[in-house]
Amino acid sequence: MTSNTRVVVIGAGLAGVRLARRLGELGTPALLVGDEEHAPYNRVLLAEVLAGRYAPEVITLPPPAGLLRTRVTGIDRAVRTVSCADGMSIAYDTLVLATGSNPVLPALRGLFTPDRRLPEGVHAFRTLDDCLGLAKAVRPGIRAVVIGGGLLGVSAARALAVRGAQVVLAQQAERLMERQLDPDASRLVRHHLTELGVEVHTECRVRDVRCVAGAVRSVELADGYALDADLVVLACGVRPRTGLAEQAGLAVRKGVLVDDELRTSDPYIHAIGDCAQHDGTVYGLAAPALEQAEALAELIAGDAGARYRGTRSLTRLTLTGPGSPFDLAAFGETEARPGDDVVRLADATRGTYRKVVVRDDRLVGGVLVGELGTVGALARAWEGAEPLPGDGPLLHLLTNDGGS
Repeated sequence: MTSNTRVVVIGAGLAGVRLARRLGELGTPALLVGDEEHAPYNRVLLAEVLAGRYAPEVITLPPPAGLLRTRVTGIDRAVRTVSCADGMSIAYDTLVLATGSNPVLPALRGLFTPDRRLPEGVHAFRTLDDCLGLAKAVRPGIRAVVIGGGLLGVSAARALAVRGAQVVLAQQAERLMERQLDPDASRLVRHHLTELGVEVHTECRVRDVRCVAGAVRSVELADGYALDADLVVLACGVRPRTGLAEQAGLAVRKGVLVDDELRTSDPYIHAIGDCAQHDGTVYGLAAPALEQAEALAELIAGDAGARYRGTRSLTRLTLTGPGSPFDLAAFGETEARPGDDVVRLADATRGTYRKVVVRDDRLVGGVLVGELGTVGALARAWEGAEPLPGDGPLLHLLTNDGGS
């Protein structure tokens, strides 16, 4: 069977759904092809589902008009068709890859069964199925080891602790969320997790997963110390899902290479979201994916001047649990270079921390922990990249809500 559709979008995640919906609003219908059995959902909120704060249906995205559930197996660029696992062939005039990313599975001894499956009790944490599997397995008192202390690992550890698990977080780097936070902010995150009962190990490399009868029993560290485990969560980062693009002969480095029109090396194929590499950057975050979808929708719908110039993205995380929520935000460069000016405000009693980095009279980055009333004003000053008028206004940005 062959279906003729002008715009075909592969991938029903945040980027693909936003693109398809926006194209529909602009009068250019698109066929969205997704391979997950669930309705499209907001992946950013998976940790809240795991924590029990949201039911799975709460994170469902409004579906676009045309959604086909099947797995795309190949792209024929010569005749402009995509082939699917169910035998369907779909013709396109414009094809968009929004294939997202896959979880990084570390090279650990014992991680896979002989048939290359994860042992019972070992879970990635990337999809709704992963989340539901973890939610089913977790129970009060269960021993859980989270491998990876980045944004995803911290979120997973917090969620499991809220559900009553005995959680150990093993982070290879010297601090938690080292890509987003400076040492002081990272210490506050660690303190918050510790208060929830999470045992945090940094500068700690896992080398082995020990299983009995196909089920995980412990995790062994590089120094030989073993952590008992009924549950292991792999939160070691993600890798752009570029297999279809590579098979089709498109230019790929870390991700699928795209220009300011989000066009790949084939003029009839675009890429957006986690799988795309624009101007040397693979963002792997929601905000850039949505901005790319908006820009590409305008371009496909006929705005010849529409372009994507990159995203100055802000990382924001709310850790809920007993007591008040723990909020943090980080943007730009949170570590100063020689010659930079740094302004810090810390309140140990209230557990708040604010820091900004200024270079050549411009705000180049910042991190806030606790009260985030100033984050909107700071982010606007950073995004504008305009010279700051002086120390007084910067102090005002740090200490007032700025209308955010």
